[in-house]
Order: sequence, then C-alpha cells, then structure tokens
Amino acid sequence: QVQLVESGGGLVEVGGSLRLACTASGSISRIETMGWYRYSPDNQYGRELLAYIGNTGATHYTKSAKGRFTISRDNAKNVVYLQMNDLKSEDTAIYYCAADSGILPQTGWGTVDYWGQGTQVTVSS
Repeated sequence: QVQLVESGGGLVEVGGSLRLACTASGSISRIETMGWYRYSPDNQYGRELLAYIGNTGATHYTKSAKGRFTISRDNAKNVVYLQMNDLKSEDTAIYYCAADSGILPQTGWGTVDYWGQGTQVTVSS
C-alpha cells in the first residue's frame, strides 16, 4: 500500500501563488508516476488531471496547468510539489495528489491506484 498526504492548500487572492506538497510513504517502489488532479462541482467529468511526474523526472502538463503550474519532486523526501502561480477564480477546487503503478490517466481517473485525501484551494476575487 501507498499513503499520500497533501498539504499547502488554503485561501489566496486572484493573481497569488500557492505550493501544494504531497508526501508519499509505504510501498513507493511500486509507483511510476505521481501527480495532481482537481475537482470542482462545475466539472461534469469529475477529477481533472493537471500534471504528473515520472520516476525519471519527466513531466506532463495538461492545458489547464501549462504555463502557470509547475510540478517537481524531492526524491530524498518522497515529496511531489505543485507550484501554482497567477491563480484565477476558476482554479478554486479540491486538489488531489495521485500515484499510479503506470501513467496517470487524463480520463478514467477512477482507475488510479492511490489517492490523497484532498486539499481545498480557494481563490478569491
């Protein structure tokens, strides 16, 4: 089993920044990719993939994250970060850390192996 614990969410004004952190523990050798999804009630498709990072350090960003968000990892601490800049009101959501033994999917998020508990990000205008 793998446990994921997120931190760093909160309330920020439009244009501000936040950094989320996800600490992994347990059988982390099983993990190939770690990343971040978010959920808001406006999204009819459920959880939206933002970015993931592989064991080699290779990164992938979706359209919603590209240019404003940066994913990184500290292998020594087993932590993955999501730096979010220039936040907009539409970024308000619950942000989830995820890990998988394969590639985190853009669709079919229900197949992801491991989830954190989620952290609320609220962007106020």
